[in-house]
Amino acid sequence: MKIHLTSVFVDDQERALRFYTDMLGFVKKHDIPLGPARWLTVVSPEEPGGTELLLEPSDHPAVRPYKTALVRDSIPAASFAVDDVRAEFERLGGLGVRFTQEPVEMDTVTAAVLDDTCGNLIQIVQTS
Repeated sequence: MKIHLTSVFVDDQERALRFYTDMLGFVKKHDIPLGPARWLTVVSPEEPGGTELLLEPSDHPAVRPYKTALVRDSIPAASFAVDDVRAEFERLGGLGVRFTQEPVEMDTVTAAVLDDTCGNLIQIVQTS
Protein backbone atom coordinates (compact mmCIF):
# COMPACT_ATOMS: atom_id res chain seq x y z
CA MET A 1 0.00 0.00 0.00
CA LYS A 2 1.20 3.53 -0.73
CA ILE A 3 -0.21 7.04 -0.52
CA HIS A 4 -1.75 8.02 -3.85
CA LEU A 5 -3.52 11.27 -2.98
CA THR A 6 -3.68 13.67 -0.07
CA SER A 7 -5.29 17.08 0.17
CA VAL A 8 -5.23 20.53 1.68
CA PHE A 9 -8.35 22.63 1.99
CA VAL A 10 -7.91 25.94 0.19
CA ASP A 11 -9.97 29.13 0.30
CA ASP A 12 -9.48 29.85 -3.41
CA GLN A 13 -8.45 27.13 -5.87
CA GLU A 14 -7.02 29.51 -8.48
CA ARG A 15 -4.90 31.38 -5.93
CA ALA A 16 -3.80 28.05 -4.46
CA LEU A 17 -2.80 26.76 -7.90
CA ARG A 18 -0.67 29.87 -8.50
CA PHE A 19 0.97 29.60 -5.07
CA TYR A 20 1.69 25.87 -5.20
CA THR A 21 3.05 26.05 -8.77
CA ASP A 22 4.62 29.51 -9.08
CA MET A 23 6.03 29.72 -5.55
CA LEU A 24 6.54 26.16 -4.33
CA GLY A 25 7.38 24.69 -7.73
CA PHE A 26 4.81 21.92 -8.01
CA VAL A 27 3.24 21.19 -11.42
CA LYS A 28 -0.45 20.87 -12.24
CA LYS A 29 -1.50 17.28 -12.91
CA HIS A 30 -5.33 17.33 -13.07
CA ASP A 31 -7.74 20.22 -13.55
CA ILE A 32 -11.23 18.83 -14.04
CA PRO A 33 -14.33 21.06 -13.69
CA LEU A 34 -16.81 19.80 -11.08
CA GLY A 35 -19.65 22.32 -11.06
CA PRO A 36 -18.44 25.44 -9.24
CA ALA A 37 -15.21 23.71 -8.11
CA ARG A 38 -12.48 21.67 -9.76
CA TRP A 39 -10.65 18.39 -9.17
CA LEU A 40 -7.32 20.19 -9.04
CA THR A 41 -4.13 18.32 -8.20
CA VAL A 42 -0.44 19.14 -8.25
CA VAL A 43 2.63 16.91 -8.07
CA SER A 44 6.33 17.28 -7.56
CA PRO A 45 8.19 17.79 -10.85
CA GLU A 46 10.69 15.26 -9.47
CA GLU A 47 7.94 12.61 -9.21
CA PRO A 48 5.24 13.36 -11.81
CA GLY A 49 3.74 9.91 -11.24
CA GLY A 50 4.00 10.23 -7.46
CA THR A 51 1.62 11.32 -4.73
CA GLU A 52 -0.86 13.99 -5.82
CA LEU A 53 -1.87 16.93 -3.66
CA LEU A 54 -5.53 17.83 -4.11
CA LEU A 55 -6.22 21.56 -3.70
CA GLU A 56 -9.65 20.98 -2.23
CA PRO A 57 -12.23 23.75 -1.75
CA SER A 58 -12.91 24.77 1.87
CA ASP A 59 -16.69 24.78 1.37
CA HIS A 60 -17.69 22.14 3.94
CA PRO A 61 -18.94 23.79 7.17
CA ALA A 62 -16.49 21.79 9.31
CA VAL A 63 -13.45 23.02 7.40
CA ARG A 64 -13.29 26.66 8.57
CA PRO A 65 -13.18 25.84 12.32
CA TYR A 66 -10.68 23.05 11.63
CA LYS A 67 -8.34 25.29 9.63
CA THR A 68 -8.71 28.16 12.11
CA ALA A 69 -7.76 25.86 15.00
CA LEU A 70 -4.71 24.50 13.17
CA VAL A 71 -3.41 27.98 12.33
CA ARG A 72 -4.16 29.29 15.84
CA ASP A 73 -2.16 26.42 17.34
CA SER A 74 0.63 26.74 14.71
CA ILE A 75 -0.01 23.24 13.33
CA PRO A 76 0.93 22.72 9.67
CA ALA A 77 -1.72 21.18 7.42
CA ALA A 78 0.97 19.43 5.36
CA SER A 79 4.71 18.82 5.31
CA PHE A 80 6.93 18.79 2.23
CA ALA A 81 10.47 17.43 2.01
CA VAL A 82 13.20 19.67 0.63
CA ASP A 83 16.93 19.13 0.16
CA ASP A 84 17.94 22.33 1.97
CA VAL A 85 15.45 24.12 4.25
CA ARG A 86 17.64 27.21 4.66
CA ALA A 87 18.05 27.61 0.88
CA GLU A 88 14.29 27.19 0.34
CA PHE A 89 13.60 29.66 3.15
CA GLU A 90 15.80 32.23 1.37
CA ARG A 91 14.39 31.46 -2.11
CA LEU A 92 10.76 31.56 -1.01
CA GLY A 93 11.28 34.59 1.20
CA GLY A 94 12.75 36.35 -1.83
CA LEU A 95 9.52 35.58 -3.70
CA GLY A 96 7.47 37.17 -0.92
CA VAL A 97 6.36 34.01 0.87
CA ARG A 98 5.56 34.72 4.52
CA PHE A 99 7.05 32.35 7.07
CA THR A 100 5.56 31.85 10.52
CA GLN A 101 8.60 29.87 11.68
CA GLU A 102 12.15 30.38 10.48
CA PRO A 103 14.35 27.27 10.03
CA VAL A 104 14.80 25.40 13.29
CA GLU A 105 17.10 22.42 13.84
CA MET A 106 15.63 19.56 15.87
CA ASP A 107 18.08 16.66 16.12
CA THR A 108 18.27 15.24 12.56
CA VAL A 109 15.49 17.47 11.18
CA THR A 110 15.48 21.11 10.10
CA ALA A 111 12.04 22.62 9.56
CA ALA A 112 10.39 25.93 8.70
CA VAL A 113 6.71 26.84 8.40
CA LEU A 114 5.11 29.07 5.79
CA ASP A 115 1.68 30.53 5.08
CA ASP A 116 0.22 29.23 1.80
CA THR A 117 -2.06 32.31 1.37
CA CYS A 118 -5.08 29.98 1.26
CA GLY A 119 -5.67 29.44 4.99
CA ASN A 120 -2.97 26.86 5.76
CA LEU A 121 0.40 26.60 7.38
CA ILE A 122 2.79 24.36 5.45
CA GLN A 123 5.98 22.88 6.86
CA ILE A 124 9.10 22.31 4.80
CA VAL A 125 11.47 19.70 6.22
CA GLN A 126 15.01 18.55 5.61
CA THR A 127 16.30 15.38 7.22
CA SER A 128 19.98 14.59 7.61
